[in-house]
Order: sequence, then structure tokens, then C-alpha cells
Amino acid sequence: MQTDAPKPLADRLRPQALDEVVGQDHLVGPQGSLTRMLDRGSLASLILWGPPGVGKTTIARLLAARAGLHFTQLSAVFSGVADLKKAFEEARNRRNGGQGILGQPRQGTMLFVDEIHRFNRAQQDGFLPVVEDGTVTLVGATTENPSFALNGALLSRCQVLVLRRLDDEALERLLVRAEAEIGRALPLQQEARAALRAMADGDGRYVLNMVEQLAALPADTEPLDPMQLADLLARRAALYDKDREEHYNLISALHKSLRGSDADGALYWLARMLTGGEDPRFIARRLVRFASEDIGMADPAALTQALAAWETYERLGSPEGELAIAQAVVYLGTAPKSNALYVALGEATRAARATGSLTPPMHILNAPTRMMKDLGYGSGYAYDHDAEDGFSGQNYFPDGMARGTYYRPRERGFEREVSKRLAYWAKLRQEKGA
Repeated sequence: MQTDAPKPLADRLRPQALDEVVGQDHLVGPQGSLTRMLDRGSLASLILWGPPGVGKTTIARLLAARAGLHFTQLSAVFSGVADLKKAFEEARNRRNGGQGILGQPRQGTMLFVDEIHRFNRAQQDGFLPVVEDGTVTLVGATTENPSFALNGALLSRCQVLVLRRLDDEALERLLVRAEAEIGRALPLQQEARAALRAMADGDGRYVLNMVEQLAALPADTEPLDPMQLADLLARRAALYDKDREEHYNLISALHKSLRGSDADGALYWLARMLTGGEDPRFIARRLVRFASEDIGMADPAALTQALAAWETYERLGSPEGELAIAQAVVYLGTAPKSNALYVALGEATRAARATGSLTPPMHILNAPTRMMKDLGYGSGYAYDHDAEDGFSGQNYFPDGMARGTYYRPRERGFEREVSKRLAYWAKLRQEKGA
């Protein structure tokens, strides 16, 4: 006689009440936003945003049970318009007291849509009328930033709640529960137990799946050390998708670490991106941008270093070329910082837009034809190399436009020297009455 296969450990340990959910006290704890919402008896449509394995589906099921709502689950990966229409019609029947469903009592419906961000904008619009008129209480789960993945009309009708990745304490609570379920301690040294939590990377489902592999070992297995654990379990790839928000989060973290002159922090974020599969060329392009935006003339060699790293990577590829990128990261992180060049270009751009199409002053226009010479093109131009001090002090702004000062070097790095030069020329300009 064939017996049913046992349920996976993650399913057997699924919380049966909201207070059993770990790691989300800000939502389901005594003062959590969902707890307060339930106490008021006003459960709104929700978007649950968070990484994989943190309890989005579980929380939705428990909310439906607490609110007395029928729970209907769909996945945006496998469902289409026909599935949505069917779910909406069944929800209307429940709300209207069983019309079309013999004997069904009047009941509201929670429609849980996993990976709701995968529905296109038109499909998302289909939720609007049924959410608006109360046919369903919508709970969407997403790993994507709702600001980018969902349309504004749907977001305006839902409250966005952020679920956190499970911290070390929450993962340990899951391990303790798992040991109670399997009836024995895991064969792990303390260091290996900590390594297992680190490998989970905040994903509760993952850590419980790994526990199942450990539980399959013979009962007399000696406690494993971290190296033995790593050999037993395939190391988990870091959560990273270069087409998703994490791609932009980590490059932002690298950029801001460099700006903050934290070379070690920048190296960490570089390593996170490289181990996650990011294209090193994307990183190299950002380093070139950083060299101009955040260092500029404070260390003109920074741009050379960034370009050299990019070229070296193009010649060597991975993994050898990645070391050149790391060298550039350290150079940029330890270089003096200045955004004076970035600010100057911004101010000059705004001035250019405000002044329209003013022409250069006549004395700095070329006069390749006799007619242009007769019109005064180039007349009165002073050749700076012939002037005393190699500086004529002439005006190079359009006639009628006040001279602007856009570039203001900082007293850092090479810009200290640049500042002295500008001050010297300003003094000469004043003396010459320019």
C-alpha cells in the first residue's frame, strides 16, 4: 500500500497564528501595523513587499483566517485574465450570499496574488473596480519595489507593508523549532550553525530546506564544522538580479562608500556584485563616472586610474581583470574628494539655458573671410601668449551677460593649487580692468 510522502519541513512548521511568525514584529507584533489594523476591524488591501522566504504567503493566509475571509490564491506567473475573472466572479457570489454556489454563506474574499509585479499594467488595472467596490480584499506579494513595479492607481488603493529579511535571531528561532519537529539536535558545531544562518541570507524557507538535508544524516553523525557543512550543502548564491532593484541598490552602496572614503566598504560592495554575477564593465563605467563626479580636479589622476582599470579588464577579462577594478576602487576611495566640477557644470548648464542663443563676443570669433573681417570678426583679440604673464584678461562671455563664476574648487587635494591659480588670474583681471 502506497503511503503519502511526508510534507516538507517548511510546510509542517508554517505558523498557525500571527504571533508565531518570526522576524516581522513591526507588522504582527503586539504593536505591529497589521495587529492594529485587525484590532480596528479594518483590514485594507495590501501589498506585501519583501525578499523570498520571509513569510508573505503565510501572513496573508493568517490575515484571512483572522478576518474571517475566504482565501483565494493566484500566482501572476501562471495566471491570466481568465483566472482573474473567475476569481472575481466567485468572490461576488460569496459576498452576495451564495448566488450561483448552492448553500454557500455570505462571506468576503481575500485574493492573494503572488508575484503581483509580473502582471502588466493593463492586468493591474483589472483589480481596480473589484478593490474599489469591496468585492475582494487584495493582498499582493512582491519582491520588487512597488514604486516601479506597480501602477499608481493600484498603489493608491493599497497599503504597502515592507517585510524584512530574517535576522540571525529569527533564523535561530526557526532552527530551534525545526529541531523540536525532527526530534533531535542538528549535527553542527556552533560555528557551523552560525555559518548555516549566514548561508540562508535571511530566507527562512531556505534554512528549513537545509535542515531537512541535515536531518537525513545518520543519528550518530559527528557535529560538522563550517568546512564540512559547506561541502555538504551547495553554497547559496547571493540574492542578486541585475535586472532588479538589487542591481541599483548595490551600485549605489559602492558609489556612496567611495564618496565617504571608505575603501573597505567599497571593496565589500564590489565583491557582493562580482559574486552575484554583475557585469564588471557596468561597475567600471560607474567608477569612471565617480572619478569625474566626486573627485574631479581634486585628483585628476583618478579619471586615468578608472579608465585604465576598465581597459585592463577588457584585455584580461574575469577573474584576472577584476583585480584592476579593485585597484581602482581603492584608489578612488582613498583619493581627495570634490564635487566642484559636477556643481560647476550644473550651474553653467542652467546659465546656458537661461541666456538662450547669445553669440560669443566679436573679438574671439574667427574671421576666415574678408567679409567677416570687415564686419569686425576677431577685431581686438589679444593673443594671451604675447601678453605679460601670459594672461590678457579679456572677456570671454557674451556681450551683455555678466561674468559667471561656476567652478569653485575645494581646499582639498590638487584643487588647492587650482584655487591659487584662479585667485591669481582673478587678481590680474581686476588690475587690467577686465
